[in-house]
Amino acid sequence: MFDVKKIRKDFPLLDGTKTVDGKPLVYLDNGATTLKPRQVIDAEVKYYENIGANIHRGDYELAYNADVAYSEARRKVAKFIGADDKEIVFTSGTTMSLNMVAYGYSKKLNKGDVILIDVTEHASNVLPWFNIAKEKGVEIRYIPLNENGEVTLENLKKVLTEDVKLVSITQVSNVLGYVNDIKELARLAHEVGAVFVCDGAQSTPHMKVDVKDLDVDFFVFSGHKLCAPTGIGVLYGKYDLLENMDSMLLGGGMNNTFNILGEFSYLPTPTKFEAGTPNIAGAIGLGAAIDYLESIGMDNIEAYEKELKQYALERLKECPNVTVYNSSSTTGIIDFNIEGVPAQDAGSHFNHYGVCVRTGEHCAKLLHNYLHVDSTVRCSLYFYNTKEDIDALIDAAKEGGDFLDAFFN
Repeated sequence: MFDVKKIRKDFPLLDGTKTVDGKPLVYLDNGATTLKPRQVIDAEVKYYENIGANIHRGDYELAYNADVAYSEARRKVAKFIGADDKEIVFTSGTTMSLNMVAYGYSKKLNKGDVILIDVTEHASNVLPWFNIAKEKGVEIRYIPLNENGEVTLENLKKVLTEDVKLVSITQVSNVLGYVNDIKELARLAHEVGAVFVCDGAQSTPHMKVDVKDLDVDFFVFSGHKLCAPTGIGVLYGKYDLLENMDSMLLGGGMNNTFNILGEFSYLPTPTKFEAGTPNIAGAIGLGAAIDYLESIGMDNIEAYEKELKQYALERLKECPNVTVYNSSSTTGIIDFNIEGVPAQDAGSHFNHYGVCVRTGEHCAKLLHNYLHVDSTVRCSLYFYNTKEDIDALIDAAKEGGDFLDAFFN
């Protein structure tokens, strides 16, 4: 196992000098975004200080260096998730990636076809399909959840028919934190000829991912959730599928030819999906983040987060005023409420103690149909968190039942 205290020294925001409402910073909102280590920050700065040029544009040394650095970042991403370089498209994040799949693959869909999702999905994996359904006359159906809030093979079988053309679900719910068996779910979808899309935003930062082993058709994730910069994300797609999809964005850098008659042709995949000037520094930062995570070890990260989660759940038992909604999930997401305290007020209460958590619907607005509550508090852990961070959360939660006195005194 790794040395957490040593690792925390890599993160400027965890150097002990940062405060929230006058209290030492306790950052427990890693499901929203993660903190950035010095190694990633330096990689971005190095690009701006030493290269600065655009890619695929110039016949001079700096432009060549930009091309090399950008291509190396793509190679690192591909290796990280078990893909080929030509199957990796850089995007602005998970949201853009899913919209690109929805736009590009929608031309394969016809009126009466069915798309399957479930009510735990993030808005980014719901709204693009809603839009396609309206435009194409496609029907959206929902995979039932089991009692824990998981998508099981048995429940997928209940709704998987020959008219299902696409299944799109998350590997790890951003609210409940359960890990869906993506490999087997994809296998079932493929048996009826459906394309399988996987939202890996909450899984890729926390566990090993091998898209070839999972046999998903598309896989998406965001850099900022795995210690990389904001504004950079990844769309993986099987090469043949990408080659036969249209790009959502058109412009410079992605076309092979165009003429006055309005005729144009694409450059090869993945370049055809990356119109305009991409987030070069972000891609380089993503490569640096992957180097950083691999130096720690994804298996180590996953095991440590499970240990922290169990410690947190045990300590939460000391708080009779707290209801936990996902105590049986193994990932570092803990979804709960404090009795008698609205979630948003609870967030302000935790802030008073220096503890940063997420409150609200967490962009999963369909999930209240399952949880029967409109909003919750979400604590989401990462490998740089400590048991002391959890202790701070518990201390604040114990005061939550008497919120007004705790907040104003």
